[in-house]
Amino acid sequence: MSCKPSQVVHGQWSNRLTYVLAATGAAVGLGNIWKFPYIMGENGGGAFVLVYLACIAIIGVPVMIAEVYLGKQGRQSPMRSVARVVQENKSAPAWRFVGAMGVIAGYLILSFYAVVAGWALAYVFKAAGGGFAGASPAYLQDTFELFVSSPVQLLSWTSIVLIVTVVVVAKGVQNGLEKATRFMMPGMLVLLLFIVGYSAVYGDFTAAFNFMFAADFDKLTTESVLTALGHSFFSLSLASGIMIMYGAYLPKNTSIIKSSIWIAIADTCVALLAGLAIFPIVFAFQLEPGAGPGLIFQTLPLAFGQMPGGRLLGSLFFIMLVFAAFTSAIALIESSVAWLIESKGFSRVQAAIAAGFGLWLLSLLSIFSFVGHDWTRLALFGTSHSLFEWIDSLTANVMLPLGGFFISLFVGWKVAADRLNGELNINTKQLTVLRVLLQFICPLIILLVFLNLIGVL
Repeated sequence: MSCKPSQVVHGQWSNRLTYVLAATGAAVGLGNIWKFPYIMGENGGGAFVLVYLACIAIIGVPVMIAEVYLGKQGRQSPMRSVARVVQENKSAPAWRFVGAMGVIAGYLILSFYAVVAGWALAYVFKAAGGGFAGASPAYLQDTFELFVSSPVQLLSWTSIVLIVTVVVVAKGVQNGLEKATRFMMPGMLVLLLFIVGYSAVYGDFTAAFNFMFAADFDKLTTESVLTALGHSFFSLSLASGIMIMYGAYLPKNTSIIKSSIWIAIADTCVALLAGLAIFPIVFAFQLEPGAGPGLIFQTLPLAFGQMPGGRLLGSLFFIMLVFAAFTSAIALIESSVAWLIESKGFSRVQAAIAAGFGLWLLSLLSIFSFVGHDWTRLALFGTSHSLFEWIDSLTANVMLPLGGFFISLFVGWKVAADRLNGELNINTKQLTVLRVLLQFICPLIILLVFLNLIGVL
């Protein structure tokens, strides 16, 4: 006899270490690997790191604790988990949409993230095939532009990414997500450490270290602080449904607070290691450190084509990127898969296929935006952007910060203190500090980030 949607039990992580690996893998994405080291170097290096770590402690960890609490209490998809906590605390039914916002945001993000992950997968084969050897900057730029302007190539690589994601998620929590995480996260870390070692030998490690860590407080501005605030929030994949969903699979006796702190530490360490892997090569070859995504797909391949063992290093680098992309992809799709199982009575395989097919259709908007089709351009509020740019802006600048804002307010104000502490098991002083952060500090800071992102500040 099939169970009713409300009775679905999705599974649990085997232990806390697996959960920390999975959540860290979800948080570490393509953006972290190139963006964090760069904004760090441009905003005062070590001075920026201090501000960033303070932001992680003040915003990132408290909001993550709130999200994981919601998931662990509800034991269902983000929407249903939040709805259950709303009902338990006799709050207004409208609060349940806090969970829905995260699921929708995560789904939209994955629709274009899968396309960019496809780039990384394609470049594994370009690197392994010797495509960068002796190549000129113009050749590599043309190669990239031809690649992203080809709908057939983009669709093919995106489809592979989504198919692998669907296959993993269809296998369930322990046989799918957990096994993939246990393989990909250690694999990514080993590759990252190898590249750091290689960069230290063949790159300009001193210049990279100074760029990233020399504390220049003169470079710290109001904009720098807002950048640190924003990145501390986004780097942990908050308000995207991931942490609520992964919290739903948390073993009963696992500490939410300790796990959240470890995830924040691991995520930051990986971002710093990524900088130490990339920037010694960048400075050794006098490349542009602020090239954004172009740093990965145009600038670094130039160095790989010129340095000793560059063919192997380039291949390993893009394999590392693929691992980072897949651990994020399986996390982003899981919430929608769980919701389909609960609300529609689908089997896990059916739900994974349905969610994957929906993402494949949505990815066409981004694919044809990169190709440059006119129908993908949309003029709103006096500006014209591609659909990819609109989706990116809507999720990153609006949905995620607003989702975090309302999660903070809900857990801070609407969840009874005794219920919250019944799960967290902390002393009165610690509980008071956490609630004050969620009630006042986090919402205010997230609001400032939001206003900065939409151009008000």
